[in-house]
Amino acid sequence: MSKAIIQIKGLNKWFGRLHVLREVNLEVAAGEKLVIVGPSGSGKSTLIRCINRLEEFQQGEVVVDGIPLSSAKNLEAVRREVGMVFQQFNLFPHMTVLHNVTLAPCKVRGWSLEKAERKAQELLERVGIADQARKYPAQLSGGQQQRVAIARALAMEPKIMLFDEPTSALDPEMVGEVLDVMRGLAESGMTMLVVTHEMGFARDVADRVIVMDQGQILEQASPEVIFQNPAHERTRVFLQRVLHH
Repeated sequence: MSKAIIQIKGLNKWFGRLHVLREVNLEVAAGEKLVIVGPSGSGKSTLIRCINRLEEFQQGEVVVDGIPLSSAKNLEAVRREVGMVFQQFNLFPHMTVLHNVTLAPCKVRGWSLEKAERKAQELLERVGIADQARKYPAQLSGGQQQRVAIARALAMEPKIMLFDEPTSALDPEMVGEVLDVMRGLAESGMTMLVVTHEMGFARDVADRVIVMDQGQILEQASPEVIFQNPAHERTRVFLQRVLHH
């Protein structure tokens, strides 16, 4: 296994008195595809949001590509390496698709507009919506908007991509087009952490599936093991519920 690009040790997080992450330890190798599953409220989204400190945590340490998150001055360096795609698309409604994708590379990486637009066109092509570049988000379907959000995250040339339930706000017929883009990304060798309820995607794409429950990692193994022979009764009950929906 290649060297860990993400190291999480003894991570604890509280929201007020609610203990949402309890002593989480996790290492992710460069190029690994990790899918995080578990019941609602189990801490999945909070965990991946701690990786780029969108959520503050009270105890433990997170190191991304050798950079510890403990210091605020390292935050910008880490966020440059970590792309994030949310449940809601968070596109700027007053900007065209192209402008949404070029904004961060120009502002944060200091690229020329010409370079950023070239990269943006290439990425929009890759996610299958190059013909939508001049439109505004409101003119696109939910699936198209989420593909723009993925292109925007990729425009920063991150080493790691985090996906926080990227298909859960979509109409069922649009889920497939977003998952196809994510499958392509996985095949390209990108390090990916994906919180999702799409078990077919987890089965096809994950190198490792992490099952969370009540703020802890309940178990982790290959998709074959998790889906066919989980170690925990709680995992079995959870999977039965989601797979028979």
